[in-house]
Amino acid sequence: MKIVKRLGVFVSTVLLAAGIGVAQAADTTATPQLKVAVVNVQQVLQQSPRVAQLSKKLEDEFKARQTKIADQQKALQDELDKFKKDSVTMNQKDKDTAQKKISADRADLVKQVVAYQQDLQKEQNKIMQGILSDMNSIVSKIAKAQNYALVLDSQAVIYAMDGTDITKDVAKEFNGMSS
Repeated sequence: MKIVKRLGVFVSTVLLAAGIGVAQAADTTATPQLKVAVVNVQQVLQQSPRVAQLSKKLEDEFKARQTKIADQQKALQDELDKFKKDSVTMNQKDKDTAQKKISADRADLVKQVVAYQQDLQKEQNKIMQGILSDMNSIVSKIAKAQNYALVLDSQAVIYAMDGTDITKDVAKEFNGMSS
């Protein structure tokens, strides 16, 4: 769900910025009434089977690495516990060797965790960009079809008249797209 929250904030910001640009570009003298709509982007994303499917796919893709890292963390902890227990009876040479091995294992684990996090972040960003692109296209298409000059994220709006919420339309079209 972390990807959904991050994506919701990102999409809201982009929609708000795009909406302000559209509103500024509209000639207010020619249009006596500015037609505005709202969309709850976070709701669309949270309830989307498509986003859930992409999240599951990402989770499955990284599960093996995550499990391997967890196993290595447990092995390192076991190694540390054994060292603490046995160090009292070890000679200095064996202590030094064990400490070097523990340090090397810890450094290797840190490298793997960092690489894992970077790869996961990269894939999340790629997915988010695709979703953002699709969401913007859908909102623009619906706004043009229904003659809205401005579409804002409903979470950034304090009040909106009934009939201006296009969330259901956006959700229907977003979920109908192939992933």
